[in-house]
Amino acid sequence: MADPHGFLNTRERELPARRPVPIRLLDWKEVYEQGDSAQLKRQAGRCMDCGVAFCHGGCPLGNLIPEWNDLMYRGEGRAAIERLHLTNNFPEFTGRLCPAPCESACVLGINQPAVTIKQVEVSIIDQAVHRGWVEPHPPQRLTGKTVAIVGSGPAGLAAAQQLTRAGHTVAVYERDDRAGGLLRYGIPDFKMEKRHLDYRLDQMRAEGTRFRTGVNIGVDITWDELRRRYDAVLVCTGATVPRDLLIPGREALGVHFAMDYLVQGNRTVLGEQILNHITAEGKNVVVLGGGDTGADCVGTAHRQGAASVTSLAIGRQPPQARAAHEPWPLHPTLFEVPSAHEEGGVRSYLASTVEFVTNDAGEVCAVRVAETEFVDGKRLPRAGSHRDIPADMVLLALGFTGPEQDLLGAQLEIPCDTRGNVARGVNYETEREGIFVAGDAGRGQSLIVWAIAEGRAAAASIDEYLEGKTVLPSPVKPTDHGFAL
Repeated sequence: MADPHGFLNTRERELPARRPVPIRLLDWKEVYEQGDSAQLKRQAGRCMDCGVAFCHGGCPLGNLIPEWNDLMYRGEGRAAIERLHLTNNFPEFTGRLCPAPCESACVLGINQPAVTIKQVEVSIIDQAVHRGWVEPHPPQRLTGKTVAIVGSGPAGLAAAQQLTRAGHTVAVYERDDRAGGLLRYGIPDFKMEKRHLDYRLDQMRAEGTRFRTGVNIGVDITWDELRRRYDAVLVCTGATVPRDLLIPGREALGVHFAMDYLVQGNRTVLGEQILNHITAEGKNVVVLGGGDTGADCVGTAHRQGAASVTSLAIGRQPPQARAAHEPWPLHPTLFEVPSAHEEGGVRSYLASTVEFVTNDAGEVCAVRVAETEFVDGKRLPRAGSHRDIPADMVLLALGFTGPEQDLLGAQLEIPCDTRGNVARGVNYETEREGIFVAGDAGRGQSLIVWAIAEGRAAAASIDEYLEGKTVLPSPVKPTDHGFAL
């Protein structure tokens, strides 16, 4: 245990301060200020080193959380990053983007604020990068086997690094012009600056992973062709089909899917010039959807100089404390104030969108909403409660329905499951021999930590398929969904 009295003497949960709103709205840098080493030591010392560490189960990666909390408390940062890298290829991603189900499962959280596990994690990797402790680990021998990975998001990158280190020759195919998937173009820099992604990609290239960007599998190369070229193929294309809202006025100019908007926003931050640029500058913006993607749209709109920003969610405002149906150690849905909402705008719940109002030019000019009522478990607009919210731009951040199936299914005849995801077995294998699927393409829209865990597990299955055995860790199976109480 880091400090036998740590959680008794330090009962407060402390996190680094966010930069002042007026300052951070002037740039795209991450919102948090540099952490304090004394604060970090105090917070790491609150870890109880439980006999049964439920945080292990709360984390799909099985991170050895008490162990690296203890090492950071003792100032042994190099040993801490080695312990962290045993289970997590990319703690710089999860430490910034994961909603931390490990903290929801923290035993201390039963009667005190949970340990700041996520902040300790990101501090470990940031210190390691700064001190040059993150080095390439090329394989000691090559197997002569080849693997193609389609998609360079967190699942594809995790699998690629594991398989490269196992000695296979790995090529990662990405249809965008740069590697990273939604880490590159879907996540705004104020949540994770791209230097963290670029640093890790450089490490992977030095280890031997090859990246083939600007190649759209199914179009530039058929799936059948790809399978013939490689000994195994891993599909990590994500769940990229956005959920639409087919109501009157949907065809109006100014109504966009959130990801179309965020991708353009990320590209402009990179200095690209974009034709027909979707920008919030000077506009009344309405964001439909109260999740992380919606918050990313809100923060981006603030930085682009929106005249106003309104965020609408159809459901009830989540509770401040755990609901009875989400007991510890489950990851509960709680009301939180992300940095984007802290920066301004209106945030409304129980708002059912019923129509996009248009002007004579066919442009959206308002969003017509009604109060949500619940009838027989269904969410319906309450009659007579309609009101109009001025809107020059509407962003649909309603989640994703699944992967793009057409070309994969047509060319390989691989079926989808009842939820529209690519069907797979317990070892991530599809019905087509040598083709595997991991991450959101097989799981559906989920957390970044699940994507990395599945990428690592699929890599172990592929290694065993190619070599007859594997020493790679396999943290999760496709049937796993966290705690089962």
